[in-house]
Amino acid sequence: MNALPLWLRYTLLRVLLFAAPLAVLLIAGVTPWIAVLVAALFGFSASLIFLRRQREQLATDLYAARHREAPVTRDDDEVEDAAVDASTVDASTADDERRSSE
Repeated sequence: MNALPLWLRYTLLRVLLFAAPLAVLLIAGVTPWIAVLVAALFGFSASLIFLRRQREQLATDLYAARHREAPVTRDDDEVEDAAVDASTVDASTADDERRSSE
């Protein structure tokens, strides 16, 4: 299971901690809305207890992704920036011409 990315492994474990008790309760004949409620409480509690390390690692990875030292640049970023700058210049030139004609 180590071949899976951390976020996917964590999500699957969380779903499993909810789905397994839900299936057991539904098979046992518990009212569906009560089974969902109990399974959600169990899944939440179990994930807090058993998935602490994965949750902390996921939070660390998300923080690192959001606070990179150098921003990720792609090949077409410069082309897009030039197109935006050109459209801004064209719009300001059109505004200047309209004001001078008034």
